[in-house]
Amino acid sequence: MSHCAAIAELPCVLLLDDESRSLETMRRTLEEEFGIHCAGSVDQAREILARQAIDVILCDQRMPDMSGVAFLKEVRESWPDCVRIVISGYSDSEDIIAGINEAGIFRYVLKPWMPEHLLEVVRSAVQARSLQHEVNRIELDLRNSPESMRARRGQRLNEARALFDFERIVRAPSSPLNTVCDMASRLARHDLSVLIQGESGSGKELLARAIHYASPRLSGPFVVENCAAITDSLLESELFGHKRGSFTGAFDDHMGLFQRAHKGTLFLDEIGETTPAFQVKLLRVLQEGEVRPVGAARAIAVDVRIVCATHRNLEADVHAGRFREDLYYRLAEATLTMLPLRERVGDIVPIAAKLLQEAGTRMGRGDLQFSSDALSTLLAYPWPGNIRELRNEIGRAAALCDDAVIGAHALSTKVLNGQIGRHVQGCSANALALPATGTLAERLEAIEAVVLRECLLRHQWNKTRAAEELGLSRVGLRAKLARLGLDGPIQ
Repeated sequence: MSHCAAIAELPCVLLLDDESRSLETMRRTLEEEFGIHCAGSVDQAREILARQAIDVILCDQRMPDMSGVAFLKEVRESWPDCVRIVISGYSDSEDIIAGINEAGIFRYVLKPWMPEHLLEVVRSAVQARSLQHEVNRIELDLRNSPESMRARRGQRLNEARALFDFERIVRAPSSPLNTVCDMASRLARHDLSVLIQGESGSGKELLARAIHYASPRLSGPFVVENCAAITDSLLESELFGHKRGSFTGAFDDHMGLFQRAHKGTLFLDEIGETTPAFQVKLLRVLQEGEVRPVGAARAIAVDVRIVCATHRNLEADVHAGRFREDLYYRLAEATLTMLPLRERVGDIVPIAAKLLQEAGTRMGRGDLQFSSDALSTLLAYPWPGNIRELRNEIGRAAALCDDAVIGAHALSTKVLNGQIGRHVQGCSANALALPATGTLAERLEAIEAVVLRECLLRHQWNKTRAAEELGLSRVGLRAKLARLGLDGPIQ
């Protein structure tokens, strides 16, 4: 079923899978941000592609009528503007390489996939399609008018610099991240390799982009590769390239990401997940300033700035022998640390406001705001998934709440419980955590307070409904609230 006709401004995504349950799961994951078409067979997919402009297609690899790679090769020939993604439960390297070479696959997603990861992949695909259209327009300008092209290029560079400026990293005026951004802006001017450390979802790629667009290399490309969960052979082919016939499935020459990033910046995410064998090859490229594509007779000179990111403690990995010391010092000429949200609580309110504004724009609701109890709840939760988790929580709340003011009742039970734990005397931040000290009666009273407040928040402090759910009379509930000091929402 399509959302594209109803919401024309949303990017259109085609899902192709012969298993209806998988198709429905993908649809539910993506439908809030994208217009969705679903096809249970290759023939249905062809019909949709023939009548509807599709931005991105996600295709299962194993299907009864033909393989996903074979169909996406057909899509590449007939609908080349459509960004192609394969989803498979099998990590066959030959299938992956064939998909990259024959069908021009943008990403290869392995099952079981996580909803957050699938959303990020599709968002990246939409962005890649938009950028490709912009490149095509610029090439047309170049053919028609070099002077116009130079002016347009300067304008686009200024727009890109403003879009990825350090000020776009949302934070409070007194944020501890200010020191990190100031240091990053100084480092950006110099051609040093930068290692960004920080937990998953803390914004490492955003900082890397800001460094690129604040550097003398801003007119060059910014190329991204995630090094996690990918075999050495595929990673080598992706980064260094390969020649036709160099291995089974290498039907064409493939330009590696080092060559694509020439005169620009190559961002290697999760560099700590690479194997020692691959680390040797990467070190050689960095030392010599040239890459040798797999199967090539000669090396190719490349001029690339490296920015890496990891959630691991690479220094500890070096001492433990899991990461090469010589490569570490090549990559970490300068080191930056993106702090997790729990260590910069003051940033949560401006970040949440920005994310809510983005969610409202996507949903056609520009008047959304948080209530005071919702903000208190967001501030009290520890956010182990950092900004990525906060974005998902806010998107969910905006979708579930019909009111312009989003209250704490629209937030998930997990977040509510995290908030409640901090406001119960002697309790930890985890839901239903026991106080560290106290008598049995005191500990049971603390748990009772947790249960009561969670129930009241879900019912927007409607005591009648809360009393009914808990099997209490209104008088009995009022007496408990007075005894526990739970008189109303957190202000």
